[in-house]
Amino acid sequence: MSMTSGDTGLKDWTDKTTRDRLEKDVAAVKSDIAALTDQITDALNTFANSTSKQARRGYKQARENMDSALDDMSERGSAMMGAAQDAASSLEETLEDAITQRPLATVGIALGIGLLIGMAWRR
Repeated sequence: MSMTSGDTGLKDWTDKTTRDRLEKDVAAVKSDIAALTDQITDALNTFANSTSKQARRGYKQARENMDSALDDMSERGSAMMGAAQDAASSLEETLEDAITQRPLATVGIALGIGLLIGMAWRR
């Protein structure tokens, strides 16, 4: 029997040398794909670690900024409270001195203020 071209093509595919060569090519492609997968995985892990470090740095900096702002506000509040206490103490001393030095004038001023408040209240 004579071989047809289809039989020849089938024989080429079943030839041991061709089969071995194809198997080696397939193994090489599989190896290349595995290596590429490893490289992509490493790149993604590196990116994730870098992003995580940047996020931690940003969080740490924001926290430090917030702590600094709170400390500054606390110091300002304490300074304002101290200034208000000093002003109240100074006012108290001034009034006390005025009352002791001019008792009659102080009583007259108090009566005048009381009269004004009473008149305003009545309307």
